[in-house]
Amino acid sequence: MTINTIHAYAALQAGEKLEPYAFDAGELQAHQVEVKVEYCGLCHSDVSVINNEWGNSVFPVIGGHEIIGTITELGSEAKGLKVGQRVGIGWTAESCQYCDPCVSGQQVLCTGEKKATIVGHAGGFADKVRAGWQWIIPLPEDLDPESAGPLLCGGITVFDPILKHQIQAVHHVGVIGIGGLGHMAIKLLKAWGCEITAFTSSLDKTDELKTMGADHVVNSRDASALKAQRGKFDLLLCTVNVTLDWKAYLNTLAPNGAIHMLGMVIDPMPIPAGALISGAKSVTGSPTGSPFALRQLLQFAARKNIAPQIELYPMSKINDALERLHSGKARYRIVLKADF
Repeated sequence: MTINTIHAYAALQAGEKLEPYAFDAGELQAHQVEVKVEYCGLCHSDVSVINNEWGNSVFPVIGGHEIIGTITELGSEAKGLKVGQRVGIGWTAESCQYCDPCVSGQQVLCTGEKKATIVGHAGGFADKVRAGWQWIIPLPEDLDPESAGPLLCGGITVFDPILKHQIQAVHHVGVIGIGGLGHMAIKLLKAWGCEITAFTSSLDKTDELKTMGADHVVNSRDASALKAQRGKFDLLLCTVNVTLDWKAYLNTLAPNGAIHMLGMVIDPMPIPAGALISGAKSVTGSPTGSPFALRQLLQFAARKNIAPQIELYPMSKINDALERLHSGKARYRIVLKADF
């Protein structure tokens, strides 16, 4: 063992339960920052990587990419940060900083040496984690560290398209699928001032969704209910990973409206060109967001007192937390508290 030992929970093979795992992280590189993990959100993307659903996992997998912690060490090139500062780390751990997307402020689209926090890189199901200093996001003092982690992946995933599509308070936005991402979208859009329609297959959530900020709740699989929404939406945020009647959803868009894909739908989407052309409509998508967008999100969440709804587990009970996530009953995001 060395002073650079990191203790973690890892999947040694695809689909296996996580088990204690320790490794030597080596010397901290000049551009990196080391963070002591306090909390880490549990995301469906962690499960996808643990199970190698996307075919790019590198085992052992140490998941966890909604990390809140405090800086313990700074590389010599790190700027604007200090030891002891509370920060967050999301989906991206490093980007090259020299490709055109990086230079233009779109580091999340880096075409160079980009590293995801949990793919070929050790994530936050650990006592410590490392990342490039540009992706270390300062946490506002007014933001609760216990619940802030999910903002760094799920939160930015739904926040970034609000910025990209220049959504304003006068717009009507629909959110398809009200789980970990969808519930954060509703809270953010409510604070943004929009009219909000929640599309869900679980109408038993109606009262809860209206309390969160939804103005309307619609059955996402009811053809007649969808038809009644024709021409209403400036933007639809689709957080589900299942195939729906995409033509019916296109018909709910107002002129110049867009369906923005955030869930990893596996089946190809049959999109009629006529529906796009006649209303100048579009189908778009995005990953998470740039370091600047992440800073904007955390500052907005702190100012508007926006917090994901979480269930808290000790990290030592990580396999129980994964089972809870699989059950689909979590309301609405699970956070692990480091207890090494």
